[in-house]
Amino acid sequence: MMGYYNDFMGGFGWVGLISMILFWTLIIWAIVALIRSVSGKETHYENNEHEALRIIKERYARGEINKKEFDEKKRDLLK
Repeated sequence: MMGYYNDFMGGFGWVGLISMILFWTLIIWAIVALIRSVSGKETHYENNEHEALRIIKERYARGEINKKEFDEKKRDLLK
């Protein structure tokens, strides 16, 4: 019985099992990190878009740009 167990574990016993679990955990972690980094770039772009809109709203509120300029810039940002 013990011989079958050792053959099943690849001859490495618990060290092999733990190594395999660590290996697959690392692979899954890398995939999740890659997906987060790719989706994070889109979020960063959207944040910049909202930041730009906030800036032109502030400039309009301070009177630095008029209504026509504000509408043009807003339209350009939302395209």
